[in-house]
Amino acid sequence: MRKGLKRIGALLIAGIVVSAAFAGCGGSTAAGSSAAKSSAAAGSSAAAGSSAATKKTITVAATPTPHGEILAKAKEILAKSGITLDIKEFTDYVQPNNVVDAGEIDCNYFQHQPYLDDFNAKNKTKLVSIAAIHYEPLGIYAGKTKAIDQLKDGATIAVPNDSTNEARALLLLEANGIIKLKEGAGVAATVQDIVENKKNIKVMEFAAEQVSRHIDEVDLVVLNGNYALNAGLNASKDALTIEAADSAAAKTYANVIVVKEGNEKNEAINELVKVLKSDEIKNYIKDSYKGAVVPMD
Repeated sequence: MRKGLKRIGALLIAGIVVSAAFAGCGGSTAAGSSAAKSSAAAGSSAAAGSSAATKKTITVAATPTPHGEILAKAKEILAKSGITLDIKEFTDYVQPNNVVDAGEIDCNYFQHQPYLDDFNAKNKTKLVSIAAIHYEPLGIYAGKTKAIDQLKDGATIAVPNDSTNEARALLLLEANGIIKLKEGAGVAATVQDIVENKKNIKVMEFAAEQVSRHIDEVDLVVLNGNYALNAGLNASKDALTIEAADSAAAKTYANVIVVKEGNEKNEAINELVKVLKSDEIKNYIKDSYKGAVVPMD
């Protein structure tokens, strides 16, 4: 009887030990599974965070030529760094500033500093330039008259009507002996500052993007580099004369990247600037535009 009880007791003890062992294994497995899941989730979260850090999108407003084309080349380079460049094209000189000021677009690329300063003053906007990328020589192109020295009395010349580009156009006309401006008029010159006009030239003012459309109606036109390219003209080979590449105009009228005040240190935008200032983009500009667009140092 006692032997039987001892045997039963031994079996009970063995059963308890085995059960405890299985319970221990089961607990370790569950904990291990939970830890593995937690670790996997953490790893997944870290990967997502890393991915989010490298995947950035920059929106930029630009006129199509050459700005949109240059940006398209920059887009290819930025993609290698995980940065997406979303290019929004505009055909005028007003909306690109409005959308950046409104915070709808990160930056723009279409204008020079004098135009930006004038726009800010007139519209009470707070836009700032962060880099000068290229310069587009302003040029005089033939319309009905094929050479400057062939201009007749009463000839007509079309120029951009915005204050900075009109002044620039008038200075170019003066540099070529067509008119004479009041002393000191400089980059603020208007048609009212013309003090000598021996051939009674009529200066006709149009929105910059519309000047080329009147080329067959007037004797000469003065075109911004981008609108000349849009019209199928190249300043280096089609213009009767252009601003000198080493002139003060080259620095004064360099096209800039513009952001809303406070966004000057945006990391992604500064990556865009680095690419636009790179040798790869400079060579692209030189090869593509043959002097009609000149990269800045």
